[in-house]
Amino acid sequence: MDLVDTRWDGIEPGALVIVPVGSTEQHGLHLPFDTDTLIAEAVARGVAEQMPPGGTVLAPSIAYGASGEHQDFPGTASIGTEALTAVLIELGRSISTWADRTVFVNGHGGNVEALTAAVDRLRFEGREVDWVPCVPPGGDAHAGRAETSLLLHLHPSRVMPDRATAGPVDHIAALLPQLRERGVRAVSPNGVLGDPSGASAAEGRHLLERMVAEAARRIRHEPQGRG
Repeated sequence: MDLVDTRWDGIEPGALVIVPVGSTEQHGLHLPFDTDTLIAEAVARGVAEQMPPGGTVLAPSIAYGASGEHQDFPGTASIGTEALTAVLIELGRSISTWADRTVFVNGHGGNVEALTAAVDRLRFEGREVDWVPCVPPGGDAHAGRAETSLLLHLHPSRVMPDRATAGPVDHIAALLPQLRERGVRAVSPNGVLGDPSGASAAEGRHLLERMVAEAARRIRHEPQGRG
C-alpha cells in the first residue's frame, strides 16, 4: 500500500516500510532533475509489489540528496551528506515506532556515505533498518544510455532525445578522482558521464525488471543490505 493513500488504522502490525531515496540534480540536457528519484520510486514500487500483500508500505520519496559534485550546474538542489544522514536517522527512528523494518532504496551514488552512516547508527540503536541500491546492471555513470532508457520506459514525455549528447565514456573509477576534486562540470561540460545514444524504452523495461529483482533479493536474503 502507498502510505499517502491509506489511513492510520490501515497500517498492519509488523509492517515493512520501503522509502525511495533520490536527488534533485542535473542530468544533462535531455533528462529531468528528478531522474534518480523517479528510478528509485519505480524500483521501490516494483519491490513492494513482490512482497507479501498487506504488510508492505511504500513511503513518499526523499527527493533531495548529497549532490555537491553537480552544484556547478544551475538547478541542482543538494542538502549534503551531513544533513541527509540526519534526515535518514530521524526518519528511521520515527518509522520504527510503528513498523518492524525500514528499507531505503537508493537511486543516487552520492547518497551512499549518508545511507551507510545512518543505517549503521540505527542498527546500533537496535532498529531493523537497511538500504539497497538500485543501479542499472552494466550501466554508465550518469545520464547515459542506462538512465535514458529507464526514463524512456517510465516517463517518455519527460525525455528530450533531440538534446541528448555524449559525455566522457571512461569508467567511473577512472573519473572519480577528478569528480571529487573538481566536480562534474569540470569533467563533463554537458553534465553527462556516458553516452545516451542507442537508449530505448525496451531496454529500460528490461533494466528495471533486473533492478527490481536484485533489490527484492537483497531485501529478502541480506538482512544488512548494502550497496
